Amino acid sequence: MTLHLNTQADLESAVHALVKQDPRLKPVFELAGMPALRRREPGYAGLAAIICGQQLSTASAAAIWARLTAAFDPFHHDTLRRARADRLGRLGLSAAKIKTLKSLAREIAAERLNLDVLANEDADAAHNTLTSLHGIGPWTADVYLLFCLGHGDAWPAGDLAVQEAMKIGLGLKRRPTVKEMAPLAEPWRPMRGAAAHLWWTYYRAIKKREGVIAGTEKANAVSNKVPVAKGSSAKAKIAAAKLPGSKK
Repeated sequence: MTLHLNTQADLESAVHALVKQDPRLKPVFELAGMPALRRREPGYAGLAAIICGQQLSTASAAAIWARLTAAFDPFHHDTLRRARADRLGRLGLSAAKIKTLKSLAREIAAERLNLDVLANEDADAAHNTLTSLHGIGPWTADVYLLFCLGHGDAWPAGDLAVQEAMKIGLGLKRRPTVKEMAPLAEPWRPMRGAAAHLWWTYYRAIKKREGVIAGTEKANAVSNKVPVAKGSSAKAKIAAAKLPGSKK
């Protein structure tokens, strides 16, 4: 059963369920407060924006993305697939990112990849589908699943802010590794994505700085105009699902 975080109400229901299920999260929630749902554009454009922002400052990423979307309006995978590499380079994209964007566009054009259906797949399977693509790493895959598709169980195990927040919030001796993050998050299935939102909010509260990728207000706004995965609400699915360790 795949849970979707399509609305702020979905996220709040999931967070309350997590805090009730895992007492360790109660002081984390009390300090952090309720997270705000983050959503970005789905599809090729959403994934392309994340790729463009890899290993760049927020300002640099925003500037490149603004130039790219202004040059290719409307922004479509076929347009990028046919675009000359030298033109894309002049807009600020590295050779590696150009290769990734073009490879991704070819996969979509050939109908070997449908980014939208990943919202309804098992989180780990969807993660593996994305990371099998050229130039798509684990962090990019998880951010896309979380923020573009609202996948309720996507788990950004490699995110340093989440790792650091969990080290502090769970009283760990050191920051957990990517491999250690999976078993730590196992009790939070199928709501690991909601847990990630909570940990990012906790990180911001204790570190006084943002630990999650930010976008424009338009990108982050929760609106009925943002395309979301179809399906029953998180509240209904939470009521039907039993987390590991919960009472029957």
